[in-house]
Amino acid sequence: MKRVLIAGCGYLGVATADLFQAAQWEVEGWTRSEQSAAELSGKPYRVGAVDLADLDAVARAGGDFELVIHCASSRGGGAESYRRIYFEGARNLIERLRPKRFLFTSSTSVYAQTNGEWVDETSAAEPRHETGKILRETEEFVRANGGTIARLAGIYGPGRSALLRKFLAGEARLENGGAHYQNQAHRDDVAAALFVLASAPNDSGIVNVVDDQPLTQRECYAWLAAKLNRPLPPESVAPVERKRGPSNKRVSNQKLRTLGWVPQFPNFRVGMQESILPAYPEIGA
Repeated sequence: MKRVLIAGCGYLGVATADLFQAAQWEVEGWTRSEQSAAELSGKPYRVGAVDLADLDAVARAGGDFELVIHCASSRGGGAESYRRIYFEGARNLIERLRPKRFLFTSSTSVYAQTNGEWVDETSAAEPRHETGKILRETEEFVRANGGTIARLAGIYGPGRSALLRKFLAGEARLENGGAHYQNQAHRDDVAAALFVLASAPNDSGIVNVVDDQPLTQRECYAWLAAKLNRPLPPESVAPVERKRGPSNKRVSNQKLRTLGWVPQFPNFRVGMQESILPAYPEIGA
């Protein structure tokens, strides 16, 4: 039986682990804290607490894995947190575990294009912000060691949507008319993409994971306003500081589709209608 380590068994990691478990892989998950591991004690696979940035901890946990998926989250941390979790974490996993295959979840935020243009895996990825630069440094390290990079768009899904949360809280604003593109992907589609990449050619390199239809901020909020019978958020011309730096682009998923992946939720509207809003009966979903 093939063994997979999900290094970062959080919101995305648990969904990914469940998918591999259902496909008869032997799954092990690592999470940051004992408390998080305890919360997952009912899972049919082992979940342990391991600090990826601690070389000795990774070595002690050890294991012989066919595949290691690094999908840990920075949980909103800054550059120091990014370096520990992403670069040091990836380095420790590769050097200590030496898996047959290694998959690192990066971010489409490394594309710093600002004119709404389409980008794919051949486009320049030259982030200006320090956290984005650390992601690129990690990508280069992983690629130099034969690993695959999954550049993830903004993840939403059951219990999580930054756009919906801001909209319901009255915190949403249409920045510069709402023309900024939102590149998103439903959590379950991202997990399915990671499963596809586990059996894709080992030289797949860099692959974008994003839904079929980037929508502008205005399109997303206008749909929510109409659906929930609430006013459109007000406009704001004040620039918004983003942790991974400013960008405005449309990210293509065509390479991932050629590998056999088909999203269950092809755009934000479908994901909201079929997966997210049904959990909010009090707002008339």
